[in-house]
Amino acid sequence: MNQAPDQLSRPLDNDTWRLIGLDIDGTLMHWGGDISPAVVSAIEQVRMCRNHVILATGRNIVGTMPVAQTLGIRRGWAVCSNGAVTVRLNPASPGGYDIVETVTFNPRAALELIREEMPDAFFAVEDLGVGFRVNREFPMGELEGRQRVVEDFDDLAHEEATRVVIRAPGQDVSHFDDLVHRIGLNDVTYAVGYSAWLDLTPPGVSKASALETLRRQLGVELEHTVTAGDGNNDTEMLKWAGHSAAMASAPEHVRTIANEVLGSVEDDGILPLLERLIDPDRLVVR
Repeated sequence: MNQAPDQLSRPLDNDTWRLIGLDIDGTLMHWGGDISPAVVSAIEQVRMCRNHVILATGRNIVGTMPVAQTLGIRRGWAVCSNGAVTVRLNPASPGGYDIVETVTFNPRAALELIREEMPDAFFAVEDLGVGFRVNREFPMGELEGRQRVVEDFDDLAHEEATRVVIRAPGQDVSHFDDLVHRIGLNDVTYAVGYSAWLDLTPPGVSKASALETLRRQLGVELEHTVTAGDGNNDTEMLKWAGHSAAMASAPEHVRTIANEVLGSVEDDGILPLLERLIDPDRLVVR
């Protein structure tokens, strides 16, 4: 652990900016899909106090932009697809964003190995800015954007990809961990979800890697970075940050990594952290 929670409240010089990386689902957003007005208001105040608030999510661009709009974030940056895609929010651009970085990998080997082990699984390859190419439609609400069903499985693997999703109904979550190690998927980064869900991204790519790139570009010191999340795909950015917070619903190993554990998302557990980042003396009129 790098910092005690109360150190976040220590005064900063007025020209010092923080970088705040926030997960969306299970951290800001309730499981029903809502973000409370209190959280929306707090994030606006945090942004006005010399803090770069950056959404850092497994969602693709299509699923991230409506959340940014709900939060009133029209300018700034967002890290999507677990770090494989970074966008600059720009209201003057089509869709309200510009893609500033993508990291890709060839998904063929991973897809073929996993299909051999799980022939009945759902497979999806991100179609950047649109949705996903899938071998069959995922249940409603599980993927953001348009799903285009391909006729030939080979069509999923014919070009570089930013993210691959595998869903295996009826499988235990632990099975994915065992599977990845057994078949030797060494050329990707992976995160196992709460359900039988596996996310694959390019090797070495995570929310942390994308946030580190932004940190350097923005000139923020590492000790002035803060992150909050609740899932396996948040572990790297929780380790990376100068101060990190895990939600109460996070798995035990994720909570152990963080500097502090917040309350549940349904009780807006993120609010105490946000409130400590609000300093009227640092107010910037945007």
